[in-house]
Amino acid sequence: MSEQALIIAAHGSHLNPGSSAPTFAHADTIRASGAFEEVREAFWKEEPSFREALRTVESEEVFVVPLFISEGYFTEQVIPRELRLEGWEGWESEGTQATSVTLEASDVGKTVHYCGPAGTHDAMSDVIVERAKSVTGNPDVGEGVGLAVVGHGTERNENSAKAIEYHTERIRERGRFDEVQAVYMDEDPEVDDVTEFFESEDIVVVPLFIADGFHTQEDIPEDMGLTNDYRTGYDVPTTVDGHRIWYAGAVGTEPLLADVVLERAADAGADVGDAVETVRRETRVAAGHP
Repeated sequence: MSEQALIIAAHGSHLNPGSSAPTFAHADTIRASGAFEEVREAFWKEEPSFREALRTVESEEVFVVPLFISEGYFTEQVIPRELRLEGWEGWESEGTQATSVTLEASDVGKTVHYCGPAGTHDAMSDVIVERAKSVTGNPDVGEGVGLAVVGHGTERNENSAKAIEYHTERIRERGRFDEVQAVYMDEDPEVDDVTEFFESEDIVVVPLFIADGFHTQEDIPEDMGLTNDYRTGYDVPTTVDGHRIWYAGAVGTEPLLADVVLERAADAGADVGDAVETVRRETRVAAGHP
């Protein structure tokens, strides 16, 4: 078997040094599983950069998983361009169906299995539920509880909302929660009015963002009325309009997201052995949900 490498491609930030923390954490989890000979992080706004990513590994077979929520500008244009993937023509997808494509990066002599974003993989639905368990401290959370999945929402990328709706519908179909609703920051239905969309007294709010930053730590808590000033903090749960709001913070900080990255690579042909099962078991035990 030839050696294989994994590159996790994320946005990063010049302004928020903590934005890359989930990427490093998930990379460490996968590294410890032994599924790949090499595991590397790459960023658009931090080092190492997308452009240099393939030069950071020695393996000739490389799996690249974008740690992004939706298909769009970064997964369809920026990353393939910066990796210099020959023959890239875009996903044959309507917003949530991207899987993987195998291309060559001849300037570095590597075969690249370029995967769809982590955020549209079916396993991300499990991460959202796991996030609800984590914030409530209840592994059986669901009965009598509403779940709000928060997306950014934007006219610039209609696929952003498609990813939110996709997971919202999948979780709704499971019947675990009394109510499941997608809400957005920049389009209707808005997260500001989250209590108007639920009858359940308890509402778990999970933002479908990769990292905690300006939106998840400042905008959303203030928009929902958890606090008038994010700098003063807020309780979890906080009572708003007669509802208890359990605000979870960015889904990307949930340890189980490492499993989604592994599953993306495995779907693209990576030989990961029993790493998926190992990571699922270990991250749930670490979260107190064996």
